[in-house]
Amino acid sequence: MGNIKLFESKQIRSVWSETEQKWYFSVQDVVEVLTDSSDVKQYIKKMLRRDEQLKTNWGTICTLVDMIASDGKRRKIQSKVYC
Repeated sequence: MGNIKLFESKQIRSVWSETEQKWYFSVQDVVEVLTDSSDVKQYIKKMLRRDEQLKTNWGTICTLVDMIASDGKRRKIQSKVYC
């Protein structure tokens, strides 16, 4: 089950995992909403360059989850789980 959540009228992609009973939210969407960045991918790259520990643990912190991408196709999107 996929959903779009709204935060201050901006969309955040999310997916409910029935097996884990948890919500996954798109990291890019959350960062874009919180930073109001025009190029969220570059923002995340700069953030990872500045913080070596974050860069090292990024794959553990942000798991890939199947979601609908901004172009309408299903892709693995970096996500963060919230219960």
